[in-house]
Amino acid sequence: MATKERKILVAVDEGEESAYGLSWCLKNVVTENNSKDTLVLLYVKPPHVVYTGLDGTGYLFSQEIIATMDKYKNEVADTVIDKAKKLCQDLQDVKVETRVEIGDPRDVICNVAEKMSVDMVVLGSHGYGLIKRAFLGSVSNHCAQNCKCPVLIVKRPKNVAATSTST
Repeated sequence: MATKERKILVAVDEGEESAYGLSWCLKNVVTENNSKDTLVLLYVKPPHVVYTGLDGTGYLFSQEIIATMDKYKNEVADTVIDKAKKLCQDLQDVKVETRVEIGDPRDVICNVAEKMSVDMVVLGSHGYGLIKRAFLGSVSNHCAQNCKCPVLIVKRPKNVAATSTST
């Protein structure tokens, strides 16, 4: 039986939940028997923030501050992508691609998934409760509702969360 070439998008961020989602995907979705799989690791950097004052005027940062913030965002992106690539280093025949985009993760993940015609999106769940989700928004919920491909949301078991250590 011929194996289908699959393109699987895994959204990664600084959180342990996304690292667990990627690890779970590597163990349960990506198979080394299917050398035609392509794993796309996507990190979304936040856009520039413009703070508004009480009088409604926009306050823009100086070029030096913006350059420092951009440098920091790039360093975070590099660190997150490097960590994700290390989790994938034992894959022999699976192609691993990386992408770094800027914007709202909810929209960027859906747009990249559509543009790249991925077969599946994998997201780690932060496990926010109803109140936090209402204020912060749920990336996984938005993607599940708006992506045109299947979305797999991986929730880290509580026993794994309690025993896990940060690196």
